[in-house]
Amino acid sequence: MATQRTTREFCWTCDSEQQHRQLNKAEQEELKKRLGRVSVSEFRLCVNVLDPDTGKQCRNLRTGWDKKPFTPPIKMPLIE
Repeated sequence: MATQRTTREFCWTCDSEQQHRQLNKAEQEELKKRLGRVSVSEFRLCVNVLDPDTGKQCRNLRTGWDKKPFTPPIKMPLIE
């Protein structure tokens, strides 16, 4: 399995620079259904850990050029 590329970008929800990663295939499929789009490759997911005890992540979505593409922000659910 290839390592997902991460970038450090501003997260609107965390209000700071945080690590963001590309969506995996399952997350891409879920977001395509949710948005009714053919492609969602431009979206990045904030992986900032909000609660160290539970490991809960922010999971806010952004694009490479738009830190707040949705109002209110869209968060990606955990997909197993």
